[in-house]
Amino acid sequence: MHTGELSSIGKKSILADIILGGQDGLVGILGVILGVSAATSNLRIIIAAGLAATFAESISMAAVALTSKMAERDHYFAELEREKREMRDLPEIEREEIRAIYANRGFKGKLLADIVNHITGDEEQWLKTMMKEELELVEVKNKDIYAGSLIVGFSTLLGSFVPLTPFFFLPIHLAIGSSLVISAITLMLAGIYKAKVTVGNPFKTGVQMVLIGMGAALAGYLIGHLFGQ
Repeated sequence: MHTGELSSIGKKSILADIILGGQDGLVGILGVILGVSAATSNLRIIIAAGLAATFAESISMAAVALTSKMAERDHYFAELEREKREMRDLPEIEREEIRAIYANRGFKGKLLADIVNHITGDEEQWLKTMMKEELELVEVKNKDIYAGSLIVGFSTLLGSFVPLTPFFFLPIHLAIGSSLVISAITLMLAGIYKAKVTVGNPFKTGVQMVLIGMGAALAGYLIGHLFGQ
């Protein structure tokens, strides 16, 4: 894998962490504060509930991201050891797997044989090729594990304050409307940006994110309204 490919994967991973945390924080807290505001008109209670949920959600998301990335790392190294054993104990089968990989890409004859010989002539290159091409696994480094979990946690924290901020400055009835509008706009822009950086229809992706957010908000509101009654 070339340096440029690694860089691209790294950027996509960071973007995924930011969107994961930001969207989760925004959608989750929007549902919480709208649910609480439907149950009570006490602004202090709404803000307290929102802040409590914000910090709990941020820490929880960071912890989940940490354990998830650690599991990915452990899975990678378990598969790495398995491939090493198979290369040592079943070299001909592993050679045939390399041959099959490149044959499926259209290589044949002497060129295919040369590719197989070149790759299997270097054990380190052979192992890397098996991990990437056969198993489609990329090593998760320790620094990426901790950086990724921090990014997810911090993004969750920032996303949570999007729907919560209006309640610090406005009366409840205005804060609810402002929170919904600001959250919808943020989700729409995030969806458009995500689609442009990765793949997909920007408008469609934006609308999908808005619908998810508003669906969570509606669920929170209905539950709060039920308890308020």
